[in-house]
Amino acid sequence: MLATVKGDVHDIGKNIVGVVLRCNNFEVTDLGVMVPGEKIIDKALELGADIVGLSGLITPSLEEMRLVAAEMQRQGLDQPLMIGGATTSPVHTALKIDPEYANGVFWVKDASRAVGVARQLIEPAHRQALQEKTAADFAALRERRSGSSRRQPPVPLADARANRLAIDWDANDLTAPVKPGLHVLEDYPLERLVPYIDWTPFFQTWELAGRYPDILEDEVVGETARSLYRDAREMLDTLIREKWLSARAVFALWPANADGDDVLVYDDEDRGEVRERLCFLRQQRAKAAGRANRCLADYVAPAETGLSDHLGLFAVTAGLGIERKLEEFAAQHDDYRDILLKALADRLAEAFAEHLHQRVRREFWGYAADETLENDELIGEKYRGIRPAPGYPACPDHSEKEKIFRLLDAPGNADMELTSHYSMLPAASVCGYYFAHPDAAYFVLGPVLEDQVEDYAERKERSPDDIRLLLPANLAET
Repeated sequence: MLATVKGDVHDIGKNIVGVVLRCNNFEVTDLGVMVPGEKIIDKALELGADIVGLSGLITPSLEEMRLVAAEMQRQGLDQPLMIGGATTSPVHTALKIDPEYANGVFWVKDASRAVGVARQLIEPAHRQALQEKTAADFAALRERRSGSSRRQPPVPLADARANRLAIDWDANDLTAPVKPGLHVLEDYPLERLVPYIDWTPFFQTWELAGRYPDILEDEVVGETARSLYRDAREMLDTLIREKWLSARAVFALWPANADGDDVLVYDDEDRGEVRERLCFLRQQRAKAAGRANRCLADYVAPAETGLSDHLGLFAVTAGLGIERKLEEFAAQHDDYRDILLKALADRLAEAFAEHLHQRVRREFWGYAADETLENDELIGEKYRGIRPAPGYPACPDHSEKEKIFRLLDAPGNADMELTSHYSMLPAASVCGYYFAHPDAAYFVLGPVLEDQVEDYAERKERSPDDIRLLLPANLAET
């Protein structure tokens, strides 16, 4: 029995696992997405499932998996528990999920590994051996994590702030938007997005390793990749021609200044009233000399400089209307086209985000009006400015999406919604920020200490416990 946990709407990987298992003679019941823990447990008992598989993409799903494991233990279930999804890892599974459930927790990297694990789990003798080996591996991992590390420990927040990115603020580096304010793009032509598709992640979705277009000539997976690509291009042409999907976007370019590790978004250029405080986190990992402990707020001019800076916010989707076709495919038991359409919708949403960012740089903000880049240069992000998204390495807190959706009125302007765990609906959606400073660059936040957890919680007006649940993968072991 498979399920995407409560609050999470992403199921492409889980669906591929289900298809692979069925092809290997497993009977698979898929409960779908956003499945509450009580339903997972009740159905596992009702069905007499041999194995329970939990999937999730966003960070809050990690805590939901832990809660399900703990409740399975409390209710006395004995099915082995398989864990998978983009944010899961052997480390998190060992530290947080395995201790909650005594009857076997197994992290599965991808669909290709699922069959081998499942086959062992349905044979009592093999299950016992695998369970003992996995438990020993997890125990050893926990022991290593609790012991000494070769890395220097994270630094206190005060020290990290003292080592912030030092920008020599100059008004010449700050460009006022040519078209400031909020903008809505309705029923955006999908054909305009096709040239911006990055096909490499599409093949990764299907667990085919290699970069596009080289993967099409790969000695090992080339034939499969070519066949998949042909099917994808045919469906892409059809969905555009027959309007299976529609795309919408809302974005805004507003006056803003940094306030410590936060960015204040103002109502107008007078900068008297604050529209919203956007909260960001700072790297606390020990840095070599000359390397800064970065925070996204470092890329916006501090209020005390007296300079008039700006920040962009965006939300785009290419998944509106997808449910009708997915219901049609489900009625036909056509798993392949179901997964293919979801994967293409995801690629179109990412292409929309890339295309819109280019238009913002050239037309709306206008700081790169003369930019001329080829598609591979766009994919390689060879342009000035960044568009980080909540939930990604520089800003892993998904809850900041609430502010983006509220500021942009994404439900009203783009027909997009957030689940209780901050997944976006439709699933083929992207939201985030636009930073324009020439020094703006992506980074990985890394581990944060308790002093930043408490400071961040105070700034967000939430409890430290809430923040710990939002940042499980970033909490430093202390």
